Amino acid sequence: MLALYNTLIVLLTIAAMELVAALAHKYVMHGWGWGWHESHHEPRTSWFEVNDLYAVVFAVLAIVLIALGTWGMWPLQWIGAGMTAYGALYFMVHDGLVHQRWPFRYIPRRGYLKRLYLAHRLHHAVRGKEECVSFGFLYAPPIEKLQATLRQRKARSVANAGAARARPDAAPASQNEK
Repeated sequence: MLALYNTLIVLLTIAAMELVAALAHKYVMHGWGWGWHESHHEPRTSWFEVNDLYAVVFAVLAIVLIALGTWGMWPLQWIGAGMTAYGALYFMVHDGLVHQRWPFRYIPRRGYLKRLYLAHRLHHAVRGKEECVSFGFLYAPPIEKLQATLRQRKARSVANAGAARARPDAAPASQNEK
């Protein structure tokens, strides 16, 4: 029965890590942690990028949890094992499949992997940290929904830029009228 509980903890942790990773990606990496993550949104110049430090932080946390679990705090080692399993899945899907950091290339043509691949490509379609879509790593919303969101944001951005250009023109005209 204990093996069943441990397996359940690992699987629940993997699922929870997708939520934690998506929230961390959106609010930390695209927020106050942009300094590390920015390297991931620029062309890669070497095998490692500063953004890889996030993987190190999560790995250290998983190691600490596994150590605490083996020292008697039972569920923590299985939570750490789930985090490690999530990290392996992340590495295979995100680093390997999407960003082609493997020595071989594979671009999925259909199904779940194609959806993940395209969703993350759409995430990188926006320059900078603002206005991005799809912050998950193992879950991706429907591609059509992401494309529609990007189109709406682009239209809003164009409209805001047009309004900003109109305002400076209005100021000199009103000064000339005086």
